[in-house]
Amino acid sequence: MEQSQAPTPKTLLGEANGRLPREDAEPLLLHALQQDRAWLFAHGDDPVDPAKAEAYRALLGRRLAGEPVAYLTGHRGFWTLDLETTPETLIPRPETELLVELALGRLPVDEPVRVADLGTGTGAIALAIASERPLAAVVATDVAKATLAVAVRNAQANGVGNVWFRRGDWCQALGRDRFDLVASNPPYIAEGDRHLSEGDLRHEPARALSSGADGLDAIRTIVATAPDHLVPGGWLLLEHGYDQGAAVRALLEQAGFVEVATAQDLEQRDRVSLGRRPG
Repeated sequence: MEQSQAPTPKTLLGEANGRLPREDAEPLLLHALQQDRAWLFAHGDDPVDPAKAEAYRALLGRRLAGEPVAYLTGHRGFWTLDLETTPETLIPRPETELLVELALGRLPVDEPVRVADLGTGTGAIALAIASERPLAAVVATDVAKATLAVAVRNAQANGVGNVWFRRGDWCQALGRDRFDLVASNPPYIAEGDRHLSEGDLRHEPARALSSGADGLDAIRTIVATAPDHLVPGGWLLLEHGYDQGAAVRALLEQAGFVEVATAQDLEQRDRVSLGRRPG
C-alpha cells in the first residue's frame, strides 16, 4: 500500500486556509516546530516529524475553539521584547506601544528619572521603558501575585535590570515615593460589554479588562491618587478605550492636571490621555 507523503511546513500552513488567518497559524506552527520565521522561509518544503505535525494540529484545534494564540504559544512580542504570556496576564497589544512612545518622549535619555507602571501585567510597559532608558529606575506594580511573577520572569529573560516590582492596588503600591512619570494600561471596558464574551477577551483575566459600569472606575482611582506620587511637573499617562478620551481628559482637568491631551493610535482612535502635574 502506498504511504502518504510526509507533511511539510507549507502543507501544514495550507491546512489552516479558510479556517484561520496566517498570522494565527504561522506562530502556532513555529511553536510546534520550535523554529523561527527565518527557518520557515528556508525549509518550507522539508518533511516535518509526524509528532510535531500532530502537535501543530492540536494547537490549531484549540485556536479554532477560541484560545488566544499568545496563551497557546506562551509568549507575545512587544516593542523589542519577547514576553512570556499566560492566562494570568493581559495579552500585550500593539496599540499599547503608543503609550510607551509618549512616555519616552517625556523622559530624558541621559538623566536618572523615576517611572512607575501601574498594573504591569506581563511587564510590557515597564520593561519597554526601562530598556530604552537605562538610567531610569522603573517600579512595576500589580495586585495579583501570579501576574507579578510573570513580569519578574520577563525582566530576567530580557535582561532588563532597572525594574523593581511591588505588589499592590494601583498607587497604594507606591508608598510615599514620587515619580517623574506614572503610566498605566488599566482595565477600561464597561462591565457587561458584549465584547467581553467575544474573541480573545473571553480568555483574558476579567480584572484586567473591565472596571465598573462605564469602564472608568480604575482610571478614576488612578487620576485621584497619582498627584501624590508625582514630582512637580511629573506626567500621568493612561491608555483607555476609543470612546473615552473626553471623559478621561475631564477627569485629569478636574484633578488639577495641566497640558491635558489625548493621542490617537494608528487607526485614528483616541487611545492615550495624559496630563502634567503643575510645578
